[in-house]
Amino acid sequence: MKAWAYMTVNRPNGVIYVGSTSQLKYRIENHKTKKYKNSFTARYNVDKLAWFEEFDSIIDARIREKQIKAGSRAKKIKLIEAMNPEWKDLYYGL
Repeated sequence: MKAWAYMTVNRPNGVIYVGSTSQLKYRIENHKTKKYKNSFTARYNVDKLAWFEEFDSIIDARIREKQIKAGSRAKKIKLIEAMNPEWKDLYYGL
C-alpha cells in the first residue's frame, strides 16, 4: 500500500504543517474543506500542498514525517524548495 509524507502551507514561507497519510488526495481535500474545524490546519488555513514523498508503507511515511518534524524550519523550507521552488499548490497535479 502506498503512503506519503507531506507538507502543507498557508502561503510561501508561511505556516508549515507536516503530516503522513495513506490517501494523499483525500487528506489534502480534508485540509482544503476544513473538515476538522478546530484542527491546526483549519485554524491557520494551512491547505496548500507544497511537498510530498511517496513510500511503500505508512510506517515508512510516519518515520519520515517524524524526521521532518524533528528538523529545523530551514530544513523544511529546503525540502519544499527542492521539489517546488515556486511554492505552487501541488494538489492540483495529483
